[in-house]
Amino acid sequence: MTTAIRFGTSGWRAVVADEFTVANIRRAVAGIAAYVKSQPGPHRVLVGRDPRFLGEGFVAETARILAAAGIAPIVIPEPAPTPAIAYAVRTLKTSGAINFTASHNPPEYNGIKFSTSDGAPALPEVTRQIEAAIVDDDAAMAEIPRIEPPSGGFETTDVKPAFLKRLAELIDLKAIAKSGIKIVVDPFWGAGRGYASDLLREAGVPVETVHDYRDVLFGGHAPEPDGELLEAARTKMREFGASLVIATDGDADRFGIVDGDGAFIQPNYIIALLFDYLVETRGWRNGVAKSVATTNLINALAERHKVHLYETPVGFKFIGELMNGDKIAIGGEESAGLTIRGHVPEKDGILAGLLVAEMVAVRGRSLGAQLKDLFAEVGSYYPVRENFRLTPERKAAFTEKLKADAKELSGRKVTQVVRTDGLKLVLEDGSWVCYRLSGTEPVVRAYVEVRREKDMEALRTAAEKFVRGE
Repeated sequence: MTTAIRFGTSGWRAVVADEFTVANIRRAVAGIAAYVKSQPGPHRVLVGRDPRFLGEGFVAETARILAAAGIAPIVIPEPAPTPAIAYAVRTLKTSGAINFTASHNPPEYNGIKFSTSDGAPALPEVTRQIEAAIVDDDAAMAEIPRIEPPSGGFETTDVKPAFLKRLAELIDLKAIAKSGIKIVVDPFWGAGRGYASDLLREAGVPVETVHDYRDVLFGGHAPEPDGELLEAARTKMREFGASLVIATDGDADRFGIVDGDGAFIQPNYIIALLFDYLVETRGWRNGVAKSVATTNLINALAERHKVHLYETPVGFKFIGELMNGDKIAIGGEESAGLTIRGHVPEKDGILAGLLVAEMVAVRGRSLGAQLKDLFAEVGSYYPVRENFRLTPERKAAFTEKLKADAKELSGRKVTQVVRTDGLKLVLEDGSWVCYRLSGTEPVVRAYVEVRREKDMEALRTAAEKFVRGE
């Protein structure tokens, strides 16, 4: 049976040698080529990858297919961060980019992200066109043309120098160096290797790294910079006397931050702190964007700073669209995605880490201390996310349940129902639960936020009972 290729919130992903096969890659790339050819020329497409297994071969095959379709491929020979590829789309004025990455997913996965000519992740109306152009029958698949590169090879480009130059324009590296702080960088064996660390060292900042070499197995787990996977960086931080750990995931579009005391600071809080910092230091007040599943601490800060708030569906492409329209100064998602005004309309974990370093250096206070200050000003917020697996029967029943506007949650009155994405139930005290069904697996994601930490367990239990139908 032919695999149905579907582009979700961040491209198409599948297990290598299961659904992510050369045959299916050809189908997906041919669909992208058909979309590109339907747009104004000249037709040139960047082709890049993260350091995953077989990535070089996938890039080479993609270049052959694009060339046969009359599209000039520009190959990025070395693993490159997703935001660096997005920046190259804009500076080189290409028709877009095909990027082989499964981001933070486990090593057995790979995937394709497609960026449009503005450097942003493809919007749903684009991915629908691509999916419609993907051939499904074996005979048509066999006829997808491909040509060998010319004697000198296809055109290549190094995206790193221009990207680092842009980051140096956006970050106050002198302030970081002047503060004397030491930093540990953990690129998680991924595409971010040699980016933040090189930039900081060149500025005179003392830096140590961990996991700074290629490992296609990412240490045997997903390359996701969550708190429990940052122990090696914490150890290095203690040995080095560092004030901060900045980490990135497999394709460096997501970030992970550890404070000087070893505490992992969750992305929700980092986005809020940076929003507050940018208003303070840059004076940017044109807007802030967050996904519906991201902390309402940002809502409170937007109100305090008198900044317009945009609440989007989950998926950074929606935030990217606002950034392209210069409607926002900063946009972020609780899943560790962030970008700022004047930069790419794409998640950038490298930029986020460097901004955090600047914020700690300039304010001269730990992230924990800064967060306490925010709570004192606008109130406290405690968010968590949980996944609940569903049987096929339970998923069908819960899908129907999501269509109704709930009046209460475990006896607590629901004061607002938000349907920006999934179902968000807001309670009287400002606590809330947001449910989103996964499009690729039998899972419902439940995002929970309480105003008092002691209330968390009760609301988490209520959130689960709602899913289980109890």
